Amino acid sequence: MKTSTINSAFISFPLYRSAAKSSFLLAACSASPKVPLAEIASAEQAIANAERAQVIRYTSTELNTARTELTAARNAVLADDLPQAQRLALQAQLSAELAIAQADLLKAQAVNKDMQQSIDAVQQEAQRNLSGGTL
Repeated sequence: MKTSTINSAFISFPLYRSAAKSSFLLAACSASPKVPLAEIASAEQAIANAERAQVIRYTSTELNTARTELTAARNAVLADDLPQAQRLALQAQLSAELAIAQADLLKAQAVNKDMQQSIDAVQQEAQRNLSGGTL
């Protein structure tokens, strides 16, 4: 009995090795980089959001950079440089978000400047009223 068990173990060992090799190759293939579709879609959405927010009226540099990086990400996919494509797509998304933040800052600064001018005008008017009342 022991002999037949040992012989069957040696017979099945090459099959086991073959199965192990196949499993390893499948795992290696599944670990290969995938096309960064989600990252590219996120970058496209961020750029569309920036365009809807009309950031081009306030700053064009960051938005143009985002567009350039997205184009480069698409080209990297075509060149099968998937890690580079993923990095560029993420960078494009961040550049578009930076464009929105920069435009928001510039808008807020413009509102602040207008408010300060209004405050200054009210203070001058109040000063004139005080001066005029004493004369």
